[in-house]
Amino acid sequence: MSTVVVVLSILLGLLFAWTGGIKVLGLPRSLAIRDHLGLQPRLWQLIGVCESAGGVGLLAGLAVPSLGVAASIGLVMLMAGAIISRIRVSDPAAMIAMDVLVLASVVVLLVVRALA
Repeated sequence: MSTVVVVLSILLGLLFAWTGGIKVLGLPRSLAIRDHLGLQPRLWQLIGVCESAGGVGLLAGLAVPSLGVAASIGLVMLMAGAIISRIRVSDPAAMIAMDVLVLASVVVLLVVRALA
């Protein structure tokens, strides 16, 4: 397994587990973002569960590669939705760019896994 796969899996796995957990716990900053994006509370929690599961899947993918691939695909879809949501509410380009960077990182992880 390449160093890129290990490093990206750990960094992105921890990132998504953390951001998903914040959504599930309903921390105030997370709720402010939810309201800004105009999302329903149940959907926000579901997104949080999916993010957390994806993060754990990336970490578990270090031992079971197919699980890491499945998690990556799911996270690509989540990040595409996040970008669309930000564009829909006219968020600043810097905020959208951050989500694009995370999406690109997940795509790089997926491609490097595929080439390995």
